[in-house]
Amino acid sequence: MDPHGDPQAHPVSSLEQALHAARALVLADLVAREVAEADVVSLVEESITRRRWWVQQWPDGVGFLAGLVAQDVQDALLDRYGRWPLCPVCGSGDPHALDVEPELGPDPHWVCHKAGVKVAAVGALGGSASS
Repeated sequence: MDPHGDPQAHPVSSLEQALHAARALVLADLVAREVAEADVVSLVEESITRRRWWVQQWPDGVGFLAGLVAQDVQDALLDRYGRWPLCPVCGSGDPHALDVEPELGPDPHWVCHKAGVKVAAVGALGGSASS
């Protein structure tokens, strides 16, 4: 029997599954807001690399990866390009970025602290324009 032909012979670890899921969610938000350029996608990959090490040190944090990667990319974008993602809820005043809540917890959402509302789950910014 050839073990290489059997997908169960080399199962993807739960850590790698969580990292792939976090990457996909953050990339979906970047695409939804039309900022998924190659240099921005590399910021996601840099975060995934750092967070892989982080969760290897603290395995209980695996459920927090999506929010942490979103925050990492948001911070990196702020340093290089400016605030992201801009709040789609507040139509007046200075443009401001959404925040990820909880900062360290499961089920992360983009929230507007100014309006006090959840805008979208991390990975679902594409659906927030109509809400």
